Amino acid sequence: MTNNTEERIYYPPGGILIWMILSVEFLTFIPALVAFFAYYHDAPSEFAASAAHLDLTIGTINTCVLILGGWFVAQGLAALRENRSELSQRLFALGGLSGLLFLGLKGFEYGQKYSAGFDLAYNDFFTMYWLITGFHFLHVLVGTVLLGHTVRSISRGRYSSAEHDDVETIGVFWHMCDLIWILVFPALYILPLGGAQ
Repeated sequence: MTNNTEERIYYPPGGILIWMILSVEFLTFIPALVAFFAYYHDAPSEFAASAAHLDLTIGTINTCVLILGGWFVAQGLAALRENRSELSQRLFALGGLSGLLFLGLKGFEYGQKYSAGFDLAYNDFFTMYWLITGFHFLHVLVGTVLLGHTVRSISRGRYSSAEHDDVETIGVFWHMCDLIWILVFPALYILPLGGAQ
């Protein structure tokens, strides 16, 4: 019993290294959100007016897309553990497609904002918006590439129920992208709207 407990502590899903990396990531995102709300506290009306220019529909769809993508990845890993490689491959491919859809929708939204003049230097709200969502965008891009690599590797027989540590690591990284967006979406798209006067 003790050995199993120690194994879970020292060898969590994906390995200890990915959890150390995720800790650093959260130590980057959380202070950024704290800074965002510090700026919001100083200019709630400005932030409310700026947040009103965000596309809440795209933001909501992207939230659902990432949550669904996280489900596909979790089910893909479960299938791989059961040695159901073909099903696992399809599920990871759907997870990757969710990443591409998120990136496409976010890129479209970025285009809208930039064309309207809401660039990085427009005001404090949009400075934080571009920095926070841009950093998250890069994470989703990396995660999508890794999911594509996973699909290819499963199809070549590299991963199986006996050997899938790398896939667990990629799954943990992808779920981090989900979780961060679940924090970012309401923080940037919804909560500032309460500052309108």
